[in-house]
Amino acid sequence: MFQELASTLNSDTRAFPCIFGVAGYRADQLRYLFLEDDDVEGLARNLRAYVAESRSCGPNTSLLVFFRPRPLLPLEAYRAKFWATLGRLASLDDSEWPAEVPAELDTPHWEFCFAGEPIFVVCNTPAHVQRQSRRSSSFMITFQPRWVFDNILGSPRAREASVSKVRKRLATYDMIPPSEELGSYGDSSNREFKQYFLGDDNRPTTGCPFHAMRAADLASEAEI
Repeated sequence: MFQELASTLNSDTRAFPCIFGVAGYRADQLRYLFLEDDDVEGLARNLRAYVAESRSCGPNTSLLVFFRPRPLLPLEAYRAKFWATLGRLASLDDSEWPAEVPAELDTPHWEFCFAGEPIFVVCNTPAHVQRQSRRSSSFMITFQPRWVFDNILGSPRAREASVSKVRKRLATYDMIPPSEELGSYGDSSNREFKQYFLGDDNRPTTGCPFHAMRAADLASEAEI
């Protein structure tokens, strides 16, 4: 799994679209975690530790979490699994929600938060075929602190240049056009959660993933 990722991020002939991830990998600023398929407790423990030290890892840092490979599932099963994982993760967070981040999902400034840190989340799966930028050989979740983007995209000019470069790479890397769900944090039409798990086509996201997250919370509480 790691060698596959390394080959992807090292390629100069087929440049990976996420320029921040490539820069982080080449500067040894990424951190990696390998877990059993259902070890959300281990994920919470390690994510908490990562958040505490993330600012010392470098300006392009992220935590990449690889889950043990399992038989291939349909894409929608991975989508449900992703949101259930975030739901369980949220239930294990004993930190207060950051005051600057709205708790309401359907707002331009909402972001997933853990250990008091706003975090942009990305899911990659083996079921992604057309959207190669979201493909991996195992269920994989990347956690990138919000401050990484804030530091790099601190001015409108820097943001425009970075977004343009990413979209240009996506246009040739994926087998379908860039998703309309992709946007910039804080823009009135942007919703961060829609970018966390992109489908393998460009149909718009429907429904509220927090329903799945809440269901996971209730199931977890029932087991106690």
